[in-house]
Amino acid sequence: MSDFDDLLQSDRTLLLVDDDKVFLTRLERAMVKRGFDVRIADTVADGIAAVNAIPPAFAVVDLRLEDGNGLQVLSVLHEKRPDARAVVLTGYGNIATAVTAVKLGAVDYLAKPADADDVINALLATGEKHPEPPENPMSADRVRWEHIQRVYELCDRNVSETARRLNMHRRTLQRILAKRAPR
Repeated sequence: MSDFDDLLQSDRTLLLVDDDKVFLTRLERAMVKRGFDVRIADTVADGIAAVNAIPPAFAVVDLRLEDGNGLQVLSVLHEKRPDARAVVLTGYGNIATAVTAVKLGAVDYLAKPADADDVINALLATGEKHPEPPENPMSADRVRWEHIQRVYELCDRNVSETARRLNMHRRTLQRILAKRAPR
């Protein structure tokens, strides 16, 4: 048996950090059913406090939380427990934050909404065994829409500034923003 298998058998502590209460509760129930000892937090401050109190063997952390960035929780977890396995969840994915998450010790980076099976596969994937691709990945249209929404929010919802940064016409951006999110 490997060190990881020993860890999995002996320590199934899991910290879930997400500000979406419905998603957090649903994921907590699913992970308890799968044999994890789950603690939850809905802010960066609560997540860091939970890590400082009892560093978990596993963590699932949302990237964007109301009081800051979930990578702060990941950083503290990596300091306290370098062997911990963490997955970052986000509805606003980009390459730079994915690279940062991996540098901070994340084993995977999943787009929301991720189901419990996707999370388990990512947490337990080792070495050469890669997790299975998600059953329902985001469409290319959805990824584009998410990126536009993220830039729009980062520009303080300023349409002209967002259009300039995305190198698109302001009216085109306004039409995109007026539509519902693609599936």
